[in-house]
Amino acid sequence: MVSRVLAALAAVGVIAGALMESGLPGPVSQWMFIVLGCLFPVLGRLLTTRRPAVPYGWLLLGTALALGLGTFGVGLAVRAPWLGWLVAPLSALFAVFYGLTWVFVPLMFPDGRLPSPRWRPVAWLAAVAIAVQSVALALVPELPYGGHNPLAFPGSGLMHWVASFAQLIVLVLALVVLGGLVGRWRRSKAAERGQYGWMVAGAVAGLVGWVMLLAFQFGALALGLLGVLSVLGALPVAIGVAIVRYRLLDIRVGRRGSRLHIVVGVRPTVGEMLTTLGTALEDAPEPVEQLGRLAAAVRSGLNVRWAAVALADGTRVVSGPEEGQAELTVPVTGGLGTIECGPGHYGPLSEEDGRLLEALAVPAGLAIQSAGLATRLVNAQEAERRRIERNIHDGVQQQLVALIAGLEVARATGGGVDQLAHLRDQARQTLQDLRELAAGIHPSALGQGGLVEAVEERCALLPVPTTVTASAGLRARRFPDEVEGALYFTVSEAVANALKHARAAKIEVRLAHDGGRLRVSVADDGRGFDTGAAPLAALADRLDALGGGLKIDSGAGKGTRVEAWVDA
Repeated sequence: MVSRVLAALAAVGVIAGALMESGLPGPVSQWMFIVLGCLFPVLGRLLTTRRPAVPYGWLLLGTALALGLGTFGVGLAVRAPWLGWLVAPLSALFAVFYGLTWVFVPLMFPDGRLPSPRWRPVAWLAAVAIAVQSVALALVPELPYGGHNPLAFPGSGLMHWVASFAQLIVLVLALVVLGGLVGRWRRSKAAERGQYGWMVAGAVAGLVGWVMLLAFQFGALALGLLGVLSVLGALPVAIGVAIVRYRLLDIRVGRRGSRLHIVVGVRPTVGEMLTTLGTALEDAPEPVEQLGRLAAAVRSGLNVRWAAVALADGTRVVSGPEEGQAELTVPVTGGLGTIECGPGHYGPLSEEDGRLLEALAVPAGLAIQSAGLATRLVNAQEAERRRIERNIHDGVQQQLVALIAGLEVARATGGGVDQLAHLRDQARQTLQDLRELAAGIHPSALGQGGLVEAVEERCALLPVPTTVTASAGLRARRFPDEVEGALYFTVSEAVANALKHARAAKIEVRLAHDGGRLRVSVADDGRGFDTGAAPLAALADRLDALGGGLKIDSGAGKGTRVEAWVDA
């Protein structure tokens, strides 16, 4: 609301003042002045609307207001010179306009803040010089277009010298600021170089235009007109190009969809971010890379200095240099972690930023869950590989070494029948151990007879009474290998735990297929345990990867029931 009023006052001041000065219908040059003079309020209104927390838009509105009121004061000097007490201070605001465009607009580009604390003395000195010049011009003896200034006092003729000296200081500081702006342009990154380049060009054109305005006083009308165009249009055009072409302050101007209208947006919509995030996660094969792309998507979408995805297990992936405290933290769906955002590039984060981040909580939770599941599966596979390697090294490999050594001894000594018979038995035992090892990897009964037969064969060897029941028709059904393997090893691990840890005296295994879901359950009468220890975590991840699940019900003295299922 405030920015709208300020922009309107500035535009009305430019239009009314210019037409009051020239009269209607007004020459072409005056209409060009009006068009260029309205650029500042338009840009200021745009930036304050789209980035209200960024001071630069308010700086442009202040510049526009000084131009509008100054122009209106000159118009009053032509049409109502008797209002000298109002004409003098209003027309003196042109000094504020020039000071802001020479010093502060380029100095505080692009976010309305000083580039570094070392520029504070320049800013303070410029502000004092601009204020002194404005006050001095308001107190000079004569008004624009002649007439006595009612605010003048005896000796106020010195105000011309004071105003000129203050203007000289502002001009020197403007050159210092221009040198600093060129330095920032040369040091800027590729993404920002275009913005700074246009601002350098706009600042140079504005200063050159002021020199051309001086030529107007000596009768060079063409140069004077060109100077007016440069002073009024150079900086707004530079900022406008930075917005349209280089997305200044992350503001985008363009056409959306098939509708023939222009839209302005400061960041991607929720739908756009979800689409981009989905594509990025699909293209990232590794879990850590997925988390990194999630953090990068949040950082880019909210335009913050850094973003991080933190998991509940302590894993933390950060995109961007982590400088400053997190300004916004949102838990992801499922309580698996959080998304943290650092300070924004262009001011504090808003409620809209918070809503956008909350909208990402669901896909972020799925991404984190997927990354964690993939990591646990990889770890489980690596642990299984090491177990098989250890079993081969400690078992079959050592038996084969002993068998080879026995054969060498038999060859050297001409071994007899008993020795050869012993070696044959040893070879048979090695073969049996190798078959058992292979069955632990993938039981032959599971590949030949199916899930029910493999479970029955496994339970038939148990030293405690064990019953296996299956729903009607399940024995003849076959399911994908990964489904049968996951449920078989769930049963195998559950009965092994019942024997080794629960000291069960009876075990009951049930298999069923109903409603498109294949289920197994293993119940024992053992001593039970605390389920908070997350047993069978590797199997749970394996089932989860297949779209299934695992549930354990146990307690001290009441036995244990393990239920597993997979949609099949």
